[in-house]
Amino acid sequence: MNVNARETGWSPAERVRGMGESVFTEMTELARRTGAVNLGQGVPELDGPRPLLEEVAAAVLAGANQYPPAYGFPALREAVAAHQRRRYGLEYAPQGEVLVTTGATEAIAAALMALCDPGDEVLAFDPCYDAYPAVARFAGARLVPVPLAEENAGGTGGGTGGESGGGTPGFALDLDALRAAVTGRTRVLILNSPHNPTGKVFTAAELAAIAEFCRERDLTVVTDEVYEHLVYDDATHRTIAALPGMRERTLTISSAGKTFNVTGWKVGWVCGPARLVAAVAAAKQFLTYASGTPYQEALARALGGVEEWAGELRRTLRRNRDLLSEGLTRAGLRPYRAEAGYFLQADIRAWGHADGVRFCRELPLRAGVVAIPTSAFLLAPDAPSHLVRFSFCRREKSVVEAVEKLIAAA
Repeated sequence: MNVNARETGWSPAERVRGMGESVFTEMTELARRTGAVNLGQGVPELDGPRPLLEEVAAAVLAGANQYPPAYGFPALREAVAAHQRRRYGLEYAPQGEVLVTTGATEAIAAALMALCDPGDEVLAFDPCYDAYPAVARFAGARLVPVPLAEENAGGTGGGTGGESGGGTPGFALDLDALRAAVTGRTRVLILNSPHNPTGKVFTAAELAAIAEFCRERDLTVVTDEVYEHLVYDDATHRTIAALPGMRERTLTISSAGKTFNVTGWKVGWVCGPARLVAAVAAAKQFLTYASGTPYQEALARALGGVEEWAGELRRTLRRNRDLLSEGLTRAGLRPYRAEAGYFLQADIRAWGHADGVRFCRELPLRAGVVAIPTSAFLLAPDAPSHLVRFSFCRREKSVVEAVEKLIAAA
């Protein structure tokens, strides 16, 4: 039976008011209804490693279907610790400094619940992953956007079309905007690098400036690194936790979903000093307690050999990115640099649009392609809305089909 709020006097809690159907749901439904090529959400069409899939299937059939330990199976915690040591030179104790979570989003939510009291403020670079303001709100905190600066040309790191930047626009840290955003209530900085939705990888100089700022202001950093293995061209991912004075104030979050094309498994992890990880675990135990039993030990083995797998996946994604970038250029939709991840930003103004939401609602009918308006990730009220996000984590034939449709519709 449907409950009529007006008749009963019931209304939803303040923390969820305004959180109706998202633009992602709307665009996915548009793709289904129109038969358009869906370059909206970052849901890979690509398969995960066959041995990993077979091992998990065998684990399910063998009965590995009950609760795992609250902190995660030891084998996975040990594999995560070894991964951080091998890639970044960071030492974490598998017992106490590594926590397995139900995906990276739960890790971020539990971290903010553990670190923030009502009225506290959290900084995040804008545009940002849409879960950040929501989970800050659930924690009673307020997310304060720090706009990334748009570069009109040049820049460092991987360019589109296999080039190294050139005249391709991108995004950069605005240190003045970061300093202007902090107040006496600021407790946490969320750092997402490689960055969703822009595809930006923060440079060594930018990370050093952010680290200095956080040490000065005594801020805790929650760093979201789920695209750490999907970095292209000359860009290099570095973790801020490895910089001087940062390990003890940083929670580093990643997951298996993007790395192994298994986003539906929702297995993530958080590393950090024991006092911070224990606080996250205290919140996490009352969210999902624990999950992912048949996946964890198989992922532990896969993580040990991740470089070979990730290298091949990067080649596939880079090829898709270049196809999409070249196609957008030919269609008159100026692409931005994508140094990492799944997504390309494009400027829609050459098609006579300045409103990304309207553009994306019309695009399936005009071109048979679905994208996501970047405004869905923007928090600042005066933020520009002339950008849209296209995903390239699809099979090559899907990218080619979308490109052909966009060029034909230009």
